[in-house]
Amino acid sequence: MSTNSTLAGRTILMSGGSRGIGLAIALRAARDGANIALLAKTADPHPKLPGTVYTAATEIEKAGGHALPIVGDVRHDDDIAQSIDATKQAFGGIDIVVNNASVIDLAGSVDLAGKKYDLMQDVNVRGTFMLSRAALPYLRKSSNPHVLSLSPPLNLSPKWLGAHVGYTLAKYGMTMVTLGLAAEFDADGIAANALWPKTTIATAAVKFALGGEEMMRTSRTPEIYADAAYEVLTRPAREQTGQALLVEDVLAEAGVTDFSGYAATPGTPESGFTADFFLD
Repeated sequence: MSTNSTLAGRTILMSGGSRGIGLAIALRAARDGANIALLAKTADPHPKLPGTVYTAATEIEKAGGHALPIVGDVRHDDDIAQSIDATKQAFGGIDIVVNNASVIDLAGSVDLAGKKYDLMQDVNVRGTFMLSRAALPYLRKSSNPHVLSLSPPLNLSPKWLGAHVGYTLAKYGMTMVTLGLAAEFDADGIAANALWPKTTIATAAVKFALGGEEMMRTSRTPEIYADAAYEVLTRPAREQTGQALLVEDVLAEAGVTDFSGYAATPGTPESGFTADFFLD
């Protein structure tokens, strides 16, 4: 695949990133020598989930990047402010914000707990808005500033609006924040795009919240998301903004014709993958 530049020397501030898709994106950037600050809650190991913000930082360093682990919660304004200041002190500025932190609960409207609804709104929507906003003074100074949110296109089909209203609102809210920032700060040259896969990705969310081991086997690896994110983030910011992009389309545009290497289960036919949410 071809890109217009690399992420060498660029500074990324990411919410989450201790594992899964966020870590895969960080490791792809690290191979270029990028600086990566991770704002994540996982200071201590989780009984079910691998990785902490510190183990992620170690992996980033081993991959060739420069890591700054920041223990904090994207729901808290003080933690966001701390992450901005710490990233500036460590790396001199911020070129990219990746809104990776997200909460999922597929309960229907009657069964969804109020606290879980609030949690999804606070992390997915408010966290995306507040972290991106806090970084704006530094993004304006960057030569190629990007905001990338891991969220879907806005599909108003009743199938998705009615499937799990609380979660749908939270994920669509991430995208609306991102598209809104793209419009508001277009004159500043700040690109803001959303990115979403056509198939499920083999992550802890899929394993524990969606379809268990069977869905894991019919998913693609996080590396497909990471490679697509890399393509977006290395493009000139003024050439692509305000779009809800699909992972496979981004890679196809970059010249990738064979996705077989991204199969969580080698040999899975194209028709054998589980389609992700929000896509018809």
